[in-house]
Amino acid sequence: MELSLAHPAIKAFLCGSLSGTCSTLLFQPLDLVKTRLQTLPGSGRVGMVTVLQSVVRTERLLGLWRGVSPSFVRTIPGVGIYFSTFYSLKQHFFQDRDPRALEAVVLGAGARAVAGVVMLPVTVIKTRFECGRYRYSSVLGALRCVCRTEGPAALFSGLVATLLRDVPFSGLYVMFYSQSKASLPTEVSASPCAPVANFSCAVLAGVLVSLITQPADVVKTHVQVCPELRTPAAVTLVFKEHGLQGFFRGAVPRALRRTMMAAMAWTVYEQLMAQFGLKA
Repeated sequence: MELSLAHPAIKAFLCGSLSGTCSTLLFQPLDLVKTRLQTLPGSGRVGMVTVLQSVVRTERLLGLWRGVSPSFVRTIPGVGIYFSTFYSLKQHFFQDRDPRALEAVVLGAGARAVAGVVMLPVTVIKTRFECGRYRYSSVLGALRCVCRTEGPAALFSGLVATLLRDVPFSGLYVMFYSQSKASLPTEVSASPCAPVANFSCAVLAGVLVSLITQPADVVKTHVQVCPELRTPAAVTLVFKEHGLQGFFRGAVPRALRRTMMAAMAWTVYEQLMAQFGLKA
């Protein structure tokens, strides 16, 4: 079947997957640095540059891309699932108009909840690859190892913290992004500069929402690296070891990565959907 004849939800899936591929490869080092910062022992202040230098020194330059395989396995179908769910929900509930602010929150949150739950096992493996404490040979081997030694339930560790991070992130992101886009003058949104304007709106939304959801990301990382921890215990551990500032460890690389990835993904997604003659 020709792509032009495919169902719109399938086109949205393909556009989302393509939009996530390049951004995953480009920004993987920031994700690795974020995970290392969050799992460092002790309460000393360690910066992003220090961790970057340490990884390059001990694991060479390619060490910055450790975990890129599970990132691809997670992001390519995950972003596709997110955008196809988002498109389907929007077409079902808001076919004749754009969603309002709170409706945009629910729309983005619902799409992310579906994608987050489906891709959680690979998210667990990705986090373990990046932290440097586990030496898995492959994504499939890691999945088998976890199931054999810890049981299948370990692949869903951090579910609560992941949903507390991703659902508000996507809900608020869609709201900030759609509202800032709607506020653009018509001559800008209809001009050749529209992709740049959309990218700027996406960056602004990403920075705001990354900071709001940072504490949940720290807790999620601890639970997935140490599966014997439960979410309340991880919150207590982070606070005891690092205080309130511990919940914002890795905030800079995460904000950079999530902001740029989301901005690139939404910009590419909307441009590809326009090529298919579909409204994103």
